[in-house]
Amino acid sequence: MVKILHLSDIHMGSSLAHGRVNPNTGVNTRLEDFVNTLSHCIDRAIADAVDLVLFGGDAFPDAMPPPYIQQAFAGQFRRLVDAQIPTVLLVGNHDQHSQGNGGASLCIYRTLGVPGFIVGDKIETHRITTGNGDIQVITLPWLTRSALLTRPETEGLSLAEVNELLLQRLQPVLEGEIRSLDPEVPTVLLAHLMADRASFGAERFLAVGKGFTIPISMLTRPELDYVALGHVHCHQNLNSSHSPPVVYPGSIERVDFSEEKEEKGYVLIEVERGKAEWQFCPLSVRPFRTIEVDVSEKENPQEAILQAIGKKDIKDAVVRLIYKLRSEQLDAVNTASLREALTAAHSYTIRPELVSQLARPRVPELGADTSLNPLEALETYLDNREDLQDISGDMKEAAQRLLAGDEESGLDSEEQQKQRSKQLEENNRNQLRLL
Repeated sequence: MVKILHLSDIHMGSSLAHGRVNPNTGVNTRLEDFVNTLSHCIDRAIADAVDLVLFGGDAFPDAMPPPYIQQAFAGQFRRLVDAQIPTVLLVGNHDQHSQGNGGASLCIYRTLGVPGFIVGDKIETHRITTGNGDIQVITLPWLTRSALLTRPETEGLSLAEVNELLLQRLQPVLEGEIRSLDPEVPTVLLAHLMADRASFGAERFLAVGKGFTIPISMLTRPELDYVALGHVHCHQNLNSSHSPPVVYPGSIERVDFSEEKEEKGYVLIEVERGKAEWQFCPLSVRPFRTIEVDVSEKENPQEAILQAIGKKDIKDAVVRLIYKLRSEQLDAVNTASLREALTAAHSYTIRPELVSQLARPRVPELGADTSLNPLEALETYLDNREDLQDISGDMKEAAQRLLAGDEESGLDSEEQQKQRSKQLEENNRNQLRLL
């Protein structure tokens, strides 16, 4: 059996805003996190003497990473060269310059002729010899319109029509690769794509451009023994009850708070013709913690916020504190004290949110079973709206005229309308000052 390590979506250089400069190294601590996590993956590949490493795409946040980030990435994968472990680097959407029109960041490894490295920037089958026999890897990189279609073919078409045309073009190309396979040799499809059964992770926010969704039926072919996917950051197997497994390993590090609750890791596979056994290997990565508390009805908002912080394990975590309060409570919150309470965190942000005074809770006296008449109900409502006190008299007067059925008197004079308009503008200005 051929033993494979499958990882994807490294995004080295992401999440730097959640880190700080390490005074000992001069490097952002979040970059150090990404390097250390990738190092654990490479350590496992070497320690287990895997026959092949498959990378599912998206090495960096974009196709032009700074040199020091490229060096950090290359330094880890160089260890696989030294260990003589063949590696396939698939091109993802973030690896492509100008969405496929200007090359890809990973192609430098092919240009330099790095021993044992294959760059998958086109649909192609690679036969790789390992210590435990040959294996076939079909590479399916992130596809853009320009990869399969010409500009005249897409003119005047809707996005849905373009996507349908892309699928029509992709299917025979992929079919041609599958029909040319050696039926006696195990085969893996390595693809960077969005499958139609996948649950999005943070990639919905990270995607540089919109791709198209590929039906899983196109991937679950009996000629394939394992389908190694990249692009979606949430680990999942899309074909759990059937063969072949169709697996997203997910990203190896959290890139933002949308991945706060996701487990990160890589996949180890043992594959032979007609059979693949795999296991997800979790990685210990820096936690993200959200502390959200509504203190708008609290007598002591400061104490309530500090209590919410105390209930969370924030040590060495990336933390965001979100607290909701009324404008008149702003002076009751000591931000310096909150910062002190958050010092155990790796990094933190504090975000107060003002509760709109125009969206107060329902007045209890106006329940469904009330016996109040309309005028009494209006008076009760206005008594609970401080922001409407200046015009409450006019509103009550207008209501009385309307209820009396005097349509003519119910119409405001031009002067009254101007006064109300002026008063409403003043109220709006007051609200904006509070915000």
